[in-house]
Amino acid sequence: MNADEILKSYIPMVDFMANTYGKNCEVVLHDLRDLENSIIAIRNNHITGRKENGPVTDMALNILHNLDKYQDKNFICNYTGKTSRGNKTLRSSTYLIRDGEKNLIGMLCINIDITPLLKAREAIDDLIINEELLNNNVKGTQENFDLNLNDLINSYISQAMDEFDAEPSRMTMKEKKEIVRHLSEKDVFRLKGVVVEVAKALEVSEQTIYRYLKELENTTS
Repeated sequence: MNADEILKSYIPMVDFMANTYGKNCEVVLHDLRDLENSIIAIRNNHITGRKENGPVTDMALNILHNLDKYQDKNFICNYTGKTSRGNKTLRSSTYLIRDGEKNLIGMLCINIDITPLLKAREAIDDLIINEELLNNNVKGTQENFDLNLNDLINSYISQAMDEFDAEPSRMTMKEKKEIVRHLSEKDVFRLKGVVVEVAKALEVSEQTIYRYLKELENTTS
């Protein structure tokens, strides 16, 4: 089967899992060949508010950026996630879909809204597993579910700029280059429209961002 046929064969699984686990379980099928419109099937999308043709998450970008790390893995289980407004806590797992040549082409993801369970357990006693302990199941892993591409881009920019306690107008060129380097290392510039948004955030021209990227490319080559 070609890549399209392989991915389409998972669509019945999306329906099966959503019907099996119920309304508190979102099931998503991603096509990683189209990062800006990667969601090809989604059920129970009221959990994150995402829709078909929505973009990948930061988790997916991290996997693509570290393919060697995931080369021998078929799935990633039980890591936490937050919705874009931070009002829901999710327990998530991802199955990695590969073609006949072992190339990663898609992901089948389940995101279970455990917010009601956490609240119920908190009401019973003070021994609830708090967010910090839950995150320790997969250290350092948290996926953020953004409603659209601009949300995803802006979340990356905000994370990068939080490291510098200064307004863009007071940042040095070196600091701005460091932000661009940080974003580049996370493969954020693979997404369309990133250069425009980064230029706005750093209060420089798009040409300046392209120049920074070229300089980074020259230093790493």
